[in-house]
Amino acid sequence: MRLPRMPRMTPTPVRGAANRARLDRAARLGAVTVLGFASGLPLALTGQAMQAWLGADGIDIATIGFLSLVGLPYTFKFLWAPLMDRFEPPWLGRRRGWLVLTQLALAGALFWIAETPPASALGAFALLAGLVAWLSASQDIVVDAYRTDLLPAAERGLGSSLTVLGYRLAMILSGGIAFIWVDPRQGGGWSWPEVYRVMALFMIGAGVFSALLVPRLVDALRPASVARHDVLGFLAVAAAVAVGFVVTRYAFSPLAREWVAPWLATSSIAPTLQQRWADLVALFAGMAFTLPLVAWAARRARFETLLGGLRSYFAQPGAAPFLAFIVLYKLPDAFAGALLTPFLLQAMRYSTAEVGVVNKVIGLWLTIIGALIAGVLMIRLGLWRSLMLFGVLQMLGNLGFWWLAVHGRGALPGLTIPPFDWGFVKLAEATPVDGGLLMAIASENITSGMGTAAFVAFLMSLCNRRFSATQFALLSAFASVGRVWVGPLAGVLAQSIGWPAFFIASTIVALPALALLVVLRKSIVLLEADPAALVSHA
Repeated sequence: MRLPRMPRMTPTPVRGAANRARLDRAARLGAVTVLGFASGLPLALTGQAMQAWLGADGIDIATIGFLSLVGLPYTFKFLWAPLMDRFEPPWLGRRRGWLVLTQLALAGALFWIAETPPASALGAFALLAGLVAWLSASQDIVVDAYRTDLLPAAERGLGSSLTVLGYRLAMILSGGIAFIWVDPRQGGGWSWPEVYRVMALFMIGAGVFSALLVPRLVDALRPASVARHDVLGFLAVAAAVAVGFVVTRYAFSPLAREWVAPWLATSSIAPTLQQRWADLVALFAGMAFTLPLVAWAARRARFETLLGGLRSYFAQPGAAPFLAFIVLYKLPDAFAGALLTPFLLQAMRYSTAEVGVVNKVIGLWLTIIGALIAGVLMIRLGLWRSLMLFGVLQMLGNLGFWWLAVHGRGALPGLTIPPFDWGFVKLAEATPVDGGLLMAIASENITSGMGTAAFVAFLMSLCNRRFSATQFALLSAFASVGRVWVGPLAGVLAQSIGWPAFFIASTIVALPALALLVVLRKSIVLLEADPAALVSHA
């Protein structure tokens, strides 16, 4: 007699392994989301929130534009990233140790800047803002390296989307809800120092999370270099940067004023604005002098972790065109966002509550939606097609601000947000939302989120784990060139040509990146198919 067939049972160890794999995946993705939040929180505090604080204290737009230079550490962070690859803080490991140190230091710097009024101590305020930016850039170095080391290739698309999610949630808090907090009529009527103190408490929470809850890494081999050479190399590079600053201030600035003055003397440009154009010329001359000097100092001092990371990156095909693409791809966002807060508050005369609700809360939620849509679409489209499609969309997204600058308020029907009180944020009265503002913010934020998700996945795919901090810092520093260096140019340009022409210019600057993307198609497709084919593990 044939015995009945028993149902096939999945062995318990197999089920257990599958459950562990799912839990590990959830832990990895949860960690990159929270660390994305910690990374995004300080950015608005040296960007749009800081601009609003400065504007409230009566600082002019051109000066606010130049104060965006406090973000310079984001473009130079690859110079000290090698130290974070090479050295390991005690107790918590190479990545987690640096996470905790930078996050707690950020909390202290935010408490400090909260005690420094910009109207009466602008120089000290600028220095402290630069310190916050330096610590934030240092945190970004280790967050980016940790995420690159943690996520397998199959999880990078979703991981980058969740990173954008956490990052934008932080910006909703520090650059959105904060605007409602400081509105004296609609919100809580807080002062900006009070806002910065609250943000410091959030950074303390991030440090506790990093110390106790982020998944541990099986660290890749650290760079094989002499510690003394790396320390001396960093000091030599820092000295070269200091020399470049002194030469720029005391040589290039006077020469630029003498050179620019005859050109602008007969123009209708205001004298203060002429001075800003001269400062801009000196700034770029100083960069042209400083960067080769830094490269020479690194070679002479045998800064091996920096040089090894750069050699590893430049050993791959297309390394230099990739860098050019990285600089250009997010340039439209950098132009549109450089002075968005002064445009909305001062030129368009929106209230801080309306800007906080629409630009900083609704807009950033739309960015998150765009990023999550991008994460799903990237699975089907692949990396190159995603970069191209999302690049075209984020270029067109800037035209919403041009439309708003031309047609003004009230051209489109809006809506009214009823009053609410959620404890941590409130609107005392119903707040009308302009339809044109909502349209411009929606178009820019959704497309920007899509482009950012594809861009972060692209950067991760270029990194060698041994030098992930150095290489990602190099790549993201180039990506931040536009956001930091466009600020001074944007302030001068907006005052010189007007807001409508300025936003047209911010759209046109997207075209070189899209053209370069066509040229790089084969290299990017190869990178996506087999990352090891392009990354040298020497």
